[in-house]
Amino acid sequence: MKSDPALPGDGSAPEVLALARIVARLRAEAEGTEAVASTAAVLERAKGVLMAQAGVTADAAYALLLRRAEQRGRTLMEECWITLGGLRTRPEPPAEPPGGAGGGGPRAGPDPSPFDSGRYLAGPGRTAGERRPLLARLAEGLAGVHGADEVAELLVTVLGDAEDIAAVMIYTAAPAGGLELAGAAGISTALAEQWRHVPPLSGVAAMVALAGREPVWLEDPERDALRYRLIGDPPERWQSRAWVPVFAEGPATAAVGFFRTRRAPFTPDTRLLLRRAARMCAGPLRDLRRPGTADPLGEADVAAVQRILDALSGAAILLTPLRSGTGEVEDYRIDAAAPASVDVAGRRGKELVGRSVLETYPTVAGTDLWEGYLDTLTTGTDYYGPSFTYREVTAGLPRESSYAVRATRLGGRLVVSWIRLDTSDREARRLADMQRLGNLGWADWDLVTNVINWSDQVYVIFGRDPAEGPMPLEELPLHLVPEDLPRLGGAVRRLLGEGRAVDQHFRIDTADGIRHLRIVAEAGTDEAGTPVEVHGFFQDLSAQRDAELALRESERAVLVQRGMLQAERILAARLQHALLPLQEQSLELAGLCVDVAYLPSDTGVNVGGDWYSAIGLPDDSALFVLGDVAGHGLDAVGTMAQLRFTAKGMIVTGSELPDALSRLNSLLLHTSTDTHGATATMIMGRYRPWDRRLTWVRAGHLPPLLIHDGEASFLPQPVGALLGADFGSAYEQSTLDLRPDDHLLLYTDGLVEEPGEDIDIGLARLARTARRLVGEGHGASLARGLAALRPGHRDDICVMDIHVPAVEDPEDPCGDDEDPHAPAPCG
Repeated sequence: MKSDPALPGDGSAPEVLALARIVARLRAEAEGTEAVASTAAVLERAKGVLMAQAGVTADAAYALLLRRAEQRGRTLMEECWITLGGLRTRPEPPAEPPGGAGGGGPRAGPDPSPFDSGRYLAGPGRTAGERRPLLARLAEGLAGVHGADEVAELLVTVLGDAEDIAAVMIYTAAPAGGLELAGAAGISTALAEQWRHVPPLSGVAAMVALAGREPVWLEDPERDALRYRLIGDPPERWQSRAWVPVFAEGPATAAVGFFRTRRAPFTPDTRLLLRRAARMCAGPLRDLRRPGTADPLGEADVAAVQRILDALSGAAILLTPLRSGTGEVEDYRIDAAAPASVDVAGRRGKELVGRSVLETYPTVAGTDLWEGYLDTLTTGTDYYGPSFTYREVTAGLPRESSYAVRATRLGGRLVVSWIRLDTSDREARRLADMQRLGNLGWADWDLVTNVINWSDQVYVIFGRDPAEGPMPLEELPLHLVPEDLPRLGGAVRRLLGEGRAVDQHFRIDTADGIRHLRIVAEAGTDEAGTPVEVHGFFQDLSAQRDAELALRESERAVLVQRGMLQAERILAARLQHALLPLQEQSLELAGLCVDVAYLPSDTGVNVGGDWYSAIGLPDDSALFVLGDVAGHGLDAVGTMAQLRFTAKGMIVTGSELPDALSRLNSLLLHTSTDTHGATATMIMGRYRPWDRRLTWVRAGHLPPLLIHDGEASFLPQPVGALLGADFGSAYEQSTLDLRPDDHLLLYTDGLVEEPGEDIDIGLARLARTARRLVGEGHGASLARGLAALRPGHRDDICVMDIHVPAVEDPEDPCGDDEDPHAPAPCG
């Protein structure tokens, strides 16, 4: 460790003491500057290596170094040294002899595997063997050059033997038009003076390159002389030339001329090499003016900077140094600020203008950031600060914030921009959560450096231990389901060989079974269209695929079930039609006019179990039966047929009505094949015409509706539970004397029920409607009229109107002999 020299004793003169202090301070500053310079040189060399390898700008190379350092848990300097060390130790692949491995012509046999990563690494042939070392040497040299002449000398030194580059001339655009020679190598001093100023003439190749932002390749001197004004010696000396514009962002401000003594076209590899070499020179050629020639910014220029900052989305400020009487920088004044700029007190944007740095960020003084500002202001070298932790006390609570800071000299001021890194952890967590919840992860592959990066979720998707690192392309076929190998191989060729984006599904075999994956990726290409990087994401679709398969199986089962139900419905409908051939009919029976309507349900795929029967008995009385079997389909139709024929048989053979219901109840309890048993409601009445008396019984059925003298009322119900409910069910009978012009309605629940509505509301509605229809003179078709008022019904409807004629007419008691097509009585 070095220490400051001892100061003279108290007896020394004051001026000697002051001089000693200045010498000590300058020595400390020199040592610090030397350390910063050595660090900056390593950083610049590492950036140059990445610029050469990946063909990216200086800013992109710096961002890549930061990203890699963060991903691998290293400091920026560690990542820089590892990058430079990898350049020296990475072996080059052996060059393949012409004509294939055997050197005897085209390779025979099948096409090489699409999963051979060596096919896709950027720069086949000379790119791998020669170009990368050339660009690496150029990057190393550019870290230490000063001025355009040294840049030109370095280009000739590095590219001379490999590409026959014998001379280089570097021109910049002059403020008044034309070109100014900024640097040259390989030409005489007299020739440099002759061509130092080029007026703004048309046809100058260097000007064409600057204006068009595209290189101009001069490969035929005689022909080129007819088209362009050639700069330099006569054409016979420089047999081929190239003018390549230099730019990173914005318009091109310099053009590099490469001169060769041999006459030959520039190959695609050489053109790409010269493009990249010129791009790498953008940093050293960024400011070709001599130090101290820049004019200080005026007030109008400060206002222009403020307008630019107003359009920025990030944080940036313009600083003017505030110097002491001795010229030392004591503080900085904020003269312009972007809206996103904020200080520790919460002031934003233009609220910061006019305030000093030590007022807005009081703990910055004496830090590396402060020294970085001074170095940039003194040397003009841009300052790229590593993550910088700023500590402040807000409302009595200590807080720490991390920033990444960049400072650039603008005249005699500094433009400082920064990004707050505190939110990066939160964004990283959000990104990780999004990848986990979406079961997807990102991946990228640098085809220049052959470096593959996977996010954590990709390892989960592939069931791979992160300690093994990303899976190389050659290993992927070992995990693929064989049937998917050709399809994924084609996608790999399109992506890596042709640079086309892909969206491909494939399957892999893991320890947890087959997984269905999706890859979505695109390639970034260089100037020649060759893929140099690939980025995209993998997504695990196994859960969705399992759900799709389950859904397909369910759909298949539903279709099968639907077909079975449809067949069952057709069969049940045919059986029902055989039992109840007429859905509407009017008939005369025992002196009564009977109107019947039967409507099947408008919804569903199964037929119901509603039924009716009206027959004459041997003693000239009439039997009326109406029932409703629970359920739908074949079982309901079968139970309906069983009840219908058994009930008629028992009554015809002399059974009493209550006994008939008891036996039917036992019949259902003993013969039902349903696990829960078959149940049914029924109402049955026997009418004697000689005394107009109706004896009736019910089994859980809705009460009959009697319309008499313009009034509608429901009959009191005798005891009787639904059929099939209990062996001990008892049934009682009631009697009713019918009078002329009476209407007695028997019906099933489909006529009155509505979903979510109390049954009493439906019954009251039926009574009002029936009374109205009879009052309007529609009594002869009362059953059909009531059924017609129920469109879109959800259940079967069966309704029977038993009407006692008002005037007895032996020939036409119902008054309908005018209808020759009236249906015959049903049995």
